[in-house]
Amino acid sequence: MNTGKKLFRYALIYKKTLILALIMLSVAVFAELTGPFIAKNMIDQHILGIEKPWYETKTPSSESVRYKGATYKRSDRFAPWEAKGKQIRIIQVKRDYYFIPSAISFDGKRIAEGNKLTFERNGKKAVYSAAKLSNDDLLAFYKPEVNGVIKLMAIYLGLLVLAAFFNYGQRYFLQITSNRIIQRMREDIFEHIQRLPINYFDNLPAGKIVARVTNDTEAIRELYVAVLATFFTSGIYITGIFIALFLLEPKLALICLVIVPLLVVWAIIYRKFASKYNHKIRSLVSDINAMVNESIQGMTIIQAFRRQKEMNKEFEELNETHFEYQRKLLSLNSLLSHNMVGFIRNVAFVALIWYFGGASLHAASAVSLGVLYAFVDYLNRLFQPITGIVNQFAQLEQARVASERVFQLLNKKGTDVDDPGSTRYKGNVAFDDVSFAYSHNNYVLKNISFEAMQGETVALVGHTGSGKSSIMNLLFRFYDFQKGTITIDGKDISKMSRQEVRKHMGIVLQDPFLFTGTVASNVSLENEEIPREKIEKALRDVGAEELLKHLPEGFNEPVVEKGSTLSSGQRQLISFARALAYDPAILILDEATASIDTETESIIQDALEVLKKGRTTFIIAHRLSTIKNADQILVLEKGEIVERGSHDELMKKEGKYFQMYKLQQGKQKTLAG
Repeated sequence: MNTGKKLFRYALIYKKTLILALIMLSVAVFAELTGPFIAKNMIDQHILGIEKPWYETKTPSSESVRYKGATYKRSDRFAPWEAKGKQIRIIQVKRDYYFIPSAISFDGKRIAEGNKLTFERNGKKAVYSAAKLSNDDLLAFYKPEVNGVIKLMAIYLGLLVLAAFFNYGQRYFLQITSNRIIQRMREDIFEHIQRLPINYFDNLPAGKIVARVTNDTEAIRELYVAVLATFFTSGIYITGIFIALFLLEPKLALICLVIVPLLVVWAIIYRKFASKYNHKIRSLVSDINAMVNESIQGMTIIQAFRRQKEMNKEFEELNETHFEYQRKLLSLNSLLSHNMVGFIRNVAFVALIWYFGGASLHAASAVSLGVLYAFVDYLNRLFQPITGIVNQFAQLEQARVASERVFQLLNKKGTDVDDPGSTRYKGNVAFDDVSFAYSHNNYVLKNISFEAMQGETVALVGHTGSGKSSIMNLLFRFYDFQKGTITIDGKDISKMSRQEVRKHMGIVLQDPFLFTGTVASNVSLENEEIPREKIEKALRDVGAEELLKHLPEGFNEPVVEKGSTLSSGQRQLISFARALAYDPAILILDEATASIDTETESIIQDALEVLKKGRTTFIIAHRLSTIKNADQILVLEKGEIVERGSHDELMKKEGKYFQMYKLQQGKQKTLAG
């Protein structure tokens, strides 16, 4: 499904308010576009209507005029059955009006000389007796038009009020709909990010993902709020204006219709050039976000190693590249926006002058002043929505590129998050000839086989990069292995959903992650199934009560991002309490005591012994003194198990484990000395 269809699908979620907005928009456009028609009627029927033929009448009324002892009424005001008397004409010459007591044979150039009025056209000439009207006489002839003019003005004012009301309504509902669409889209993106596999985040900086959730969706919001609103409004306006133009003068309206395909070609040309720039700009914005995010995360290192100037230089280079592409896009917008609209507008007015100027030379094709006014008014109005559309081309292209980036993220296959509803497993874990590679055929684990029975503690030791954490990643199904099988209670985990596998597992990392909230909320992770009593008991059982007692609000103490206001020991204890509160069947301690001082470690050792009872526990440790009581120790080297057994058994073998243990003991004695 292409980007446009996906954006349309999001819009359909709120189709009721969107349709309501479009209906209100249509009513507002109709109300606004009646203005020139009303003005045309006012000019032709009331202001210039005085020059229509007048006839004597025997039945005076509010529409008749008394002049020099006779009563006259305009020809179009007579009833079908009403008799018409002698015809007279009222003719305007410059700023004066003249009374001609007879009909005229033709109209043309008008020349007033004393009591004579001459008409000239195409070599023909006609002279009539005429009397100049005084101001009072002229007002008398205009008096029947006053009510009609007031009525039309009232209708026009009422339509303007109606248009204002419906314009407010359509803008309000379009804005509401647009914001709802983006709210839904951001929720979908954030929810989808939670479902993506861990390997998606391995090579993608966090700042780039943040840019898609924030910057790109904001660009899409502008698409719905500004761009589509402008396009909808302009489309309806242009349609309404062309209908009015065809009603006024079909031939010229047909000529003006050339503007529509011209706009389409214009948009295609613009998109061809702007797309390249916008893709690069959006990518650079993501890079800038990623760099800012990385700099904030590593600010301690940057300042400690005095790398501020180098980081500034790198950022300036990135920012300068972004500026250059923005400048290129600005040049393109300047070339293909106002300049082109102005050019097309001038061409249209030249066509208008040519057409009406030529028509005025022929009596049969001459048009009224009201039609000319209305056509000019509509032509002016036509270029307002065209200007609006052209001005939104840049925003449209930015939103289209942003949409592509967002939907690329949403198209990534995720894992369905559901409640497995399975019974708690015992925790018997078995690896059978398991091999795993992060990248193609570059195996980091080779033929791993071992068993861990319920309640046993299995320790994984080895140098950095030996594959200890990779084994735990496979057990959690953060990654899928290529060869072999892994079972829990005899059930192949590859045939279980990831949620089912993880439901009864707990993990404590070397660098614990705390979320913004409180100490208590970081233990429960807002899980409603974990009551307050269980949270406090977990914290007490791991010995956190003693270390956290000095905090002003105790277990309700606010925790900022990553728990930066707490010590490493306090953060680790909260992480231990979290694992205990979730009561896992399988517990994984990944270098869990590496960042805890000796005194804090002694506090939690007893709690860990209680925590491990009845649970299958995996311990990844560098400090071998902490795993002496493990039921089974697996020694890994280059992704293979080279030794296995208890502490005493491995010490008797005097192999790899023996060497590592003696080396650590020697270092500790040296440090103690």
